[in-house]
Order: sequence, then C-alpha cells, then structure tokens
Amino acid sequence: MNRALLIGLLLVLLVATVVICLGIGPTGISYKFLADLLNIQNDTVIYLVRLPRILGALLAGLGLAAAGCVLQAILRNPLAEPYTLGISGGSALGVTIVLITPFLAGASISLALAAFLGAIISVSLVYVISARHRFSVSSLILAGVILSFICSSLVLLIFSISRPTAIQSALFFLMGNFSSLNYSLIKIVTAPILLSIGLLVLFARDIDVLTLGDEKASHLGISANALRRILFLIASLITGCCVAMCGMVGFVGLMIPHIMRSIVGPRQQMLIISSAISGAIFLIICDTLARTIIAPAELPVGVITGIIGGLFFIGIITNAKDI
Repeated sequence: MNRALLIGLLLVLLVATVVICLGIGPTGISYKFLADLLNIQNDTVIYLVRLPRILGALLAGLGLAAAGCVLQAILRNPLAEPYTLGISGGSALGVTIVLITPFLAGASISLALAAFLGAIISVSLVYVISARHRFSVSSLILAGVILSFICSSLVLLIFSISRPTAIQSALFFLMGNFSSLNYSLIKIVTAPILLSIGLLVLFARDIDVLTLGDEKASHLGISANALRRILFLIASLITGCCVAMCGMVGFVGLMIPHIMRSIVGPRQQMLIISSAISGAIFLIICDTLARTIIAPAELPVGVITGIIGGLFFIGIITNAKDI
C-alpha cells in the first residue's frame, strides 16, 4: 500500500474514532453538534467530560506508541518499551509523591514536572548501571527492569504510610485513568509530546542506521551512545507527560509497533508516524470501553489495554513456530 495513502487512511480513521467516541457514553448525545463545532462548548457533557478524555487518550496514544517504537529499534529488542526500561516506573513514583502531598496534589504543573523528573532520574540510574557494561543492550534492559521493580516497591511503601483517601485516588490514577484530566494539564503536555514525536521522526534515518549495530553506526559517522542518550531523553519526556495525564497504561508502546511493523516494514520514519496514529486510535477506543462497559461505574483504562495486550501476545506465542 502507498505510504501516503496509508497515513491518510489512518488520519481519517482517527478523526472518525474521535467523533464516534464523543457520542458514546451513559448519557446519549445527539450528533447535531457536528453541524456547529464552534459551539461545542455549549454541550457540558461533551466539552467538560468527554472531550478532555479523548484529547488525553489521543496524546497519550501518540506518545506511548512512538516512544515504544523507537526504544524497540535502538535496543534491537521487540520487548523494549517505557515499562521495561523503568521510565514509566520512575514517572509513576514522581506522580505518586505529588498525589499524596496535599499542597501539591491539585496543581497540574506539579504532576507534569514530577512525572518528567521521575522519568529522567530513572533513566539516569539505568545509564549509570549499564555504563559499567559499556551500555550494552542487555544491561540497559536488565537495569530498566530492576529500576521498574524498585520504583513499584517505593510506590507501595508510600501507599502503606499514607492516608486511605489519598491512597484510593492515587491507586486509581496509576492504574490508568483519564477521568480527572483537565484542559490545563492538556495544554501543558501537548507541545512537549508533539515536538518530541517530531524530533523522533527527524532522527528516523539515524535510528535506521543504529539498528544495524553500534559498529556499523560508528563507521557511518554516528555516535551510537550519544544518539541513544538523546533518544532516551526524548522518550523520557514523552513518557513523563503521558504518565502525568493518565498514570500507567501498558502495552500501547509494546503492541502497536509490533502490529504496524508487520504492515509498513522496519523503516523508522513511516513506522513512527503510523504507530503514533494507530496508538491514538487504540487508546481512544480503550478509554471509551473503560467508561462505558460497566456504566455508570468505569474501569481503569490500564485494565482494558492490559487484557487486550496480554491476549495479543498470547496469540503471537501460540502461533510462533520458533521462540
């Protein structure tokens, strides 16, 4: 399929998904608002409840899928994503500290900064650990998994000494939740996420070279370690922003690049763009399911993505000829 045509189809599908999901929910909504989109703020349910969630799911889907795509490429490992490298764990720890601190919990900028700082600290520790092994791929992944477990343990430690009301709100948020998202936080994270994805696309050719191995990359004039550090920093920024919006949402950065790689091939520029758009579509649908499947109550969106992602990889393992 022509690449431009595929991107066009994905964009059309994204717009259609947004429009359809705006009208789905416990409260029936007429699609008459489509005739006058400029006055959409007149509908409180759409403007104050559903639209922020859909915008947040769109941004998080774009960011997590793009970050997962690049991490898998630079580490040459199909299981690499923000979770396995400890980036999400560090962000979650930062967000947890803010959520259980009364004078910080209500500030959107505090969530965003804490998530980003947590991601940067986690990635820095991963680099310090793997530096002893010359930043080998295996040492980076193992260090990331270890840091992820440590951060999860620290989150549980904080929960064990915190007030029950603070624990409940923080736990539901970290399980993946867009219900508390507001426009002020969306405004804060939109530019960093979109600009970071743009940078990843600009680095696409260098990433293609990096996938050939560090030695070949150096022969072609690319410093593998320097490029890897830059890409880790960009991925950390994206992940921190996403965790600040919705908490821990797994499998988006792991599953979507797998699917799109089988469709568009391994070339990073097309793969990053198509994965980002597909991730946005997937997460919007998952959030719509989360808020409607047991309405008027709702599930954490991380539960939906976890079930779908788990079934997806069980299918891959079952049908694989050689593992």
